[in-house]
Amino acid sequence: MKNKKQVVPEISVGDYIYALPDEKIARYPDKERDNSKLLVYDKEISEHTFSHLPEVISADSLMVFNNSKVIRARIFFKKETGAVIEIFCLHPATPSSFEDSLSSTSQCSWWCAVGNAKKWKDEILEKKLEYNGKTYCLRAKKLEANGDFLIMFEWNAPIDFSQTLDRCGNIPIPPYLKRDSEQIDEYSYQTVYSKLKGSVAAPTAGLHFTQNVLTALRNKGVDFEEITLHVGAGTFKPIKEKLAHKHEMHQETFIINRSTLEHLRDKTGDIIAVGTTSARMLESLYWLGVAADAKKDYSLSQWEAYQHDSDMSAGEAFTRLIDKMDSQKTVSEQASTEIMIIPGYRFRTIKGLITNFHQPESTLILLVAAFIGDKWKDVYDYALNNDFRFLSYGDCSLLFNNK
Repeated sequence: MKNKKQVVPEISVGDYIYALPDEKIARYPDKERDNSKLLVYDKEISEHTFSHLPEVISADSLMVFNNSKVIRARIFFKKETGAVIEIFCLHPATPSSFEDSLSSTSQCSWWCAVGNAKKWKDEILEKKLEYNGKTYCLRAKKLEANGDFLIMFEWNAPIDFSQTLDRCGNIPIPPYLKRDSEQIDEYSYQTVYSKLKGSVAAPTAGLHFTQNVLTALRNKGVDFEEITLHVGAGTFKPIKEKLAHKHEMHQETFIINRSTLEHLRDKTGDIIAVGTTSARMLESLYWLGVAADAKKDYSLSQWEAYQHDSDMSAGEAFTRLIDKMDSQKTVSEQASTEIMIIPGYRFRTIKGLITNFHQPESTLILLVAAFIGDKWKDVYDYALNNDFRFLSYGDCSLLFNNK
């Protein structure tokens, strides 16, 4: 393996602006998930319906899905004065312990965003909690503030925190939808294959899949693999800096399974990421494999991938991670990534990307531009001029890296 020093590209965020008319933003989902429009970019642009995805995916592909499930992370407390305090659970006090925190009983602590925080002094907030025909209480106590707030939750119902959120919380639909969550979001803002709770935003590329589409893909011979990366609220964080490398990327946690790494190693060159979260995790796995001998943990910092321009193959990187897990006698590991993928980055793991149409000047559109180069402008111009719907509940694209 040869490594040479690489520098973080100085990318002007202003080069990734496009005019997004308000009427192009999908406020609500399609009645049928797979009835959405599908733009395919493979040197040329073509237009399809998402239900026809199996016709444009090659049979030798391995599609990687993020099976994380959105939690009801927004809790509204009403004070005696009438003031409403919104607590938005972001991640547990220890970020790597999603499963432990959600399964905790009686109390746990989370870092949270707080709406109307000026009206919340030091008093303990309370909210009724209904369970099994009885009324209990959920309490929230503010422990510290550092931009976000560290909140201790306590409840006296005989249930865990996940069940408490199910009864007291609301689905955290994106702020750019400019509406409160509704009954339709309980189903529509989850993928049909979601399993492990932990996300506070949906991996939205997956919202288009139905069981019919999945069955048709399997019947064609397409391979599937599931990964779990818990999507954080930072995915909505706008870039406020003029230069992309000055933006502070959010951290997301994910789970590495040895069996998944073996599958990825055996299908190197045929991998299609379903969503930017899957793409970020796959690229993170590559760099964790490159650094496997030098690092004890499984964390990737924001610009670590840019420190060296590695020519190691994806298969070799995955093998190194497998060997590391074997040496530690583990078959599953918690990991975290802050990787920010911007134009100038060279993808190592995927040949295709399924993703929605993203906001201007966002980290997500920078990732798309990194993947297909300046052709992102043609893709977005086509979508804008041909009645595609944008953002989380909007239409979809299948992009191939032909730079």
